[in-house]
Amino acid sequence: MFGSCGPLVCGHMTHAELSAPVSGFFQAQNSGNTEGFLDLFTEDAVVSDESHSHRGEAIRTWMDAAIANFRPLHAEVVDVVSGDGPTVVTAQVSGTFPGSPIQLRYRFTLRDGLIAAVSIAP
Repeated sequence: MFGSCGPLVCGHMTHAELSAPVSGFFQAQNSGNTEGFLDLFTEDAVVSDESHSHRGEAIRTWMDAAIANFRPLHAEVVDVVSGDGPTVVTAQVSGTFPGSPIQLRYRFTLRDGLIAAVSIAP
């Protein structure tokens, strides 16, 4: 379901192309459709956001709650840096939350073509 980077997600990218799982992460967030979302992650993946860690089914619950609570939640990728280590995506995130819009950095660690970890911070 989630695949390569489309113009809605990556219109202002300035560096590397997004990998399929990273692109899928932002597509799910922006579309509000998390069907198949967990397929983007390894079984032992962890998402760290706002001093909380989410694993397993809690990852999808976390994303569903963010989408529901801050609708419309939208992340526009403005920069991507990838190399031998983690992929760092900077995105302008807007929604119905205090301080919107805000620029966030998503640090993705990939393993075997899936997201093994992502940490989100300003």
